[in-house]
Amino acid sequence: MKLSTALLVFLTFFSSVGLAQEKPLDGNPVTVKKTTDFELTGDGKNSSWESTQWVNMTQRKQLGAPGETKFKVLYSEKGIYFLFYSEDTSLDASILADNKHLWKEDVVEVFLWADTTKEVYFEYELSPLNYELPLMVMNIEGQRHRWQPWFYEDNRAILHQTAVQGGSKKSGASIKSWTAEFFIPFSLLLPIGQMPPKSGTAWKANMYRMDYVNKKGMYWSWKKIDSSFHEIHNFGALLFE
Repeated sequence: MKLSTALLVFLTFFSSVGLAQEKPLDGNPVTVKKTTDFELTGDGKNSSWESTQWVNMTQRKQLGAPGETKFKVLYSEKGIYFLFYSEDTSLDASILADNKHLWKEDVVEVFLWADTTKEVYFEYELSPLNYELPLMVMNIEGQRHRWQPWFYEDNRAILHQTAVQGGSKKSGASIKSWTAEFFIPFSLLLPIGQMPPKSGTAWKANMYRMDYVNKKGMYWSWKKIDSSFHEIHNFGALLFE
């Protein structure tokens, strides 16, 4: 039986990852504190979040009024938690399904690169209407390939909730801010390596927010990029406590 071209590319890629060299970490990593698992509400009001500080994000492209954007991160034995806070005046989000092109509307995004000896990383997007897009991304000979190779089964499902402040959680609503809270299990992240992280483990990562005004987008990021959210060599570092 002959292997398909796609499978041959996949196997060739993973057979050569050991040739890559680990990339240096950012000089000012964010410490990821450990927690016990807790229930998500979308508004970040669980007391577990009080154990860690907000990390500010920088608005890189501005089309409308500036708005504060920041995030928190924690981890447990089972997975990693994120909380985003985004000031906004309206919800420019109309997609009502998972696994769609969420980045074309209001959204927050997390990119996780756990094993820097191979260019395989995880991308997760969540809209204010609580729809998600999870992707595994591979860089093969300079070309980026996005995959959704898994099914959510057993303990692999991402948990996520969103909340809106100062308005309704519906498309086009006038608001003051929105929050996004999600939990990514380490069992889902096995393909990107270093799972589960131990105390002292470091991952490279970046966080983003897209906001649209009259169908034109502006964005925030944690670490500065040049032209693409996928510039993994410009990522910062998460250091697990």
